[in-house]
Amino acid sequence: MKIKDIGEQGLLKKLKSFCPHDIIGDDGAVLSIDPQQQLVVTTDVLVDGIHFSQTTTPPDSVGWRAIAANLSDLAAMGATPVGITVGLSLPGNLAVDWVEQLYEGMSHLLEEYNTPIVGGDICRSEVTTVSITALGQVYPHHIIKRSTAQPGDVIITTGYHGMSRGGLELLLNPSLANHLGQDIQDRLIKAHQYPKPRLDLLPHLWEIMDTHTITGMDSSDGLGDAVVQMCAMSGVGAQIQLSSLPCVSILSQWFSSEQALNWVLYGGEDFELVLCLAEEKAQKLVEIIGKEVKIIGKIVEDKSVKLIDGKQQQSLNLTESFQHFS
Repeated sequence: MKIKDIGEQGLLKKLKSFCPHDIIGDDGAVLSIDPQQQLVVTTDVLVDGIHFSQTTTPPDSVGWRAIAANLSDLAAMGATPVGITVGLSLPGNLAVDWVEQLYEGMSHLLEEYNTPIVGGDICRSEVTTVSITALGQVYPHHIIKRSTAQPGDVIITTGYHGMSRGGLELLLNPSLANHLGQDIQDRLIKAHQYPKPRLDLLPHLWEIMDTHTITGMDSSDGLGDAVVQMCAMSGVGAQIQLSSLPCVSILSQWFSSEQALNWVLYGGEDFELVLCLAEEKAQKLVEIIGKEVKIIGKIVEDKSVKLIDGKQQQSLNLTESFQHFS
């Protein structure tokens, strides 16, 4: 069954089943927000052929990734999700089942954070596009920005970077699986198709931070991109220790060291957090979380961003990371 067979109202009827009945139905959603917190709004657009494809991304994964991208942005601001809206641009000959699976993928991730779909819009288009707007709330003293890093801060990151890019490479070139075990294949592909936003880190941050400032952003465009952008916004520089990036050694078991390092720094779509904070606070966080959090470098006064490998240094910039229109 195609969308053109049931029309706009028929599709809307199906999609309303994914939304709370007491919120959906009017011209807008009415949400209760904690008066002591501030509203955070973020939007991401996913386009067929740019952000996903039939080869690499089943429809439930498209939905999951669309939500993960937005919830990751909320986490990077220190905010917890309140609700999301969904804008769809769809070809008329697209299967209705594809759209329902899209919403199933979104719902499965949203359920983990008790976050409802509170509205949206659909229209006809030659290209399938998914636009998500996420609403979150944050206490003013918990807001995380990109512009507050200070010399002496250390840089920490969650998770393992480069895994999503490795999974994408495996999906695009299945012959690579010939020398990979099933466990690592599954791990790489899952990292690409079903990434997890790091909202789980926020309660631990508030536990240790008191009134100290946290600088941060997510690594949706790559670890190197995140560090460079935070330094540019803060008017500082950074030194990253290559030996502190364990995923380079993990990935280089199956891919070249050069390829592994490039994916870790510039692969993108890992949706991890990259934070700058006082060293004693970072050490406490490592003690609480364990190996999921790593200190990878430090903030310095010199405004260049360097990757340090023994006595060798390499400058990082944005030219290697994904940039639209470049």
